[in-house]
Amino acid sequence: MSPSSTNRSQPWHGVLVATTLPFREAETGALEVDLENYGRHVAWLAENGCDGVAPNGSLGEYQNLSDAERAAVVETAVAHAPKGFTVMPGVAAYGAHQARHWADQAAEAGAQAVMLLPPNTYRAEPRAVVDHYREVAKAGLPICAYNNPIDTKVDLVPELLAELYNEGLIVAVKEFTGDVRRSYQIAEVAPGLEIMVGSDDVLLEGAIAGAVGWLSGYPNAIPRETVALYNAAVSGDLETAVPLYRIMHRLLRWDSKTEFVQSIKLSMDIAGRYGGPSRAPRLPLRADQHEQVTADTEWVLAELARLADEGKIERSSR
Repeated sequence: MSPSSTNRSQPWHGVLVATTLPFREAETGALEVDLENYGRHVAWLAENGCDGVAPNGSLGEYQNLSDAERAAVVETAVAHAPKGFTVMPGVAAYGAHQARHWADQAAEAGAQAVMLLPPNTYRAEPRAVVDHYREVAKAGLPICAYNNPIDTKVDLVPELLAELYNEGLIVAVKEFTGDVRRSYQIAEVAPGLEIMVGSDDVLLEGAIAGAVGWLSGYPNAIPRETVALYNAAVSGDLETAVPLYRIMHRLLRWDSKTEFVQSIKLSMDIAGRYGGPSRAPRLPLRADQHEQVTADTEWVLAELARLADEGKIERSSR
């Protein structure tokens, strides 16, 4: 596990995997959630050195789940999480009432924290954003704010994050703008607010800037190798981190593309895990995208195998 994982009173520290969700085709032709496979996946991530999971995020296709499915995903993650392994569900919703419901459900299921987007129905003004976080905070779990203005059209700028933090509403932020300058600005206006790298392809830059966690997608396919990268980056071992980052980056950058869910699931399939299909409106990758993700994945896996053969890293189990 990661260096910071020794202090689990702060469960948002370390490598938390934004888990993909496996679907299987039912007799009707519809895609059903495969909870059994999902539970095994959570346990496998723990066995391979990750510090926790964040179910029901965008990578988990929460927008396309029924209420019963969404609740069952959290319960399954908690049931398969070993002691000390974090479950931090996404509780994003159209408004505070629904998000509060999912935060209450997470608490009842045994989760240690939650991840919360701003309201995602409209371009909320700062007052509405603060009110949203106030309501969800009543559930009693620590909140990691999720700043993703690309999808929500609401930017949790450093000054707004400082307001949320100073009121005691959030403990950390998953920073997904891709702007590595934000880390320094946040540290200046909100000392004490902890930052989680929210995009796989800026991991090294975020770690150098002082991030305490990585809410990541590609550990779904290569957990032990990505944990090794994170550990080297946060400990300042750039001699190890930079070469690993250069190899992995051609995969990590797919986490920031529109087709990130399908891409990561395809990489999982190639790596020997079950990624499988996604529910509509996500369609299978175009032929050119499928070819590129396949080529990138196979190249990265070959390079990581070489490093493992040289004794420089450990490989994930399959």
